[in-house]
Amino acid sequence: MKISDVLRSKGSDVVTIAPDDTVATLLGLLAEHRIGAVVVSRGDGAVDGIVSERDIVRHLHSLGAAVLDQPVSAIMTAEVHTCSTHDDVRDLAARMTERRIRHVPVVEDDTLVAIVSIGDVVKHRIRDLAAERDQLEAYITQ
Repeated sequence: MKISDVLRSKGSDVVTIAPDDTVATLLGLLAEHRIGAVVVSRGDGAVDGIVSERDIVRHLHSLGAAVLDQPVSAIMTAEVHTCSTHDDVRDLAARMTERRIRHVPVVEDDTLVAIVSIGDVVKHRIRDLAAERDQLEAYITQ
């Protein structure tokens, strides 16, 4: 199964934020969309970074409430691991586990097209394994 299969059922909506927006604005986006991470982009389709709830918590610990007035670029992860729609779901799951990341932007031709979370990947894998199990049971009972 490919990432494109995950996106067919999940959709390709991506919430982005500009690098110079504040962390307070970021918190509003996370709450409004009930998500755990936002892609940082200047709006040209390029991925400039990614920022998650974990990034906020880490900087809140070191900076206190002052982090809320900081630009997102000050706390984002600039080295973003991405994938393409052609990547294998199992391979991406392994990379996400190995790198301890929960959100991966999907990029095609240097342009952001979607984002997948570890939850999306696991949900798709469970559905895939259930279908495989059903096929095996049907084969055995014939």
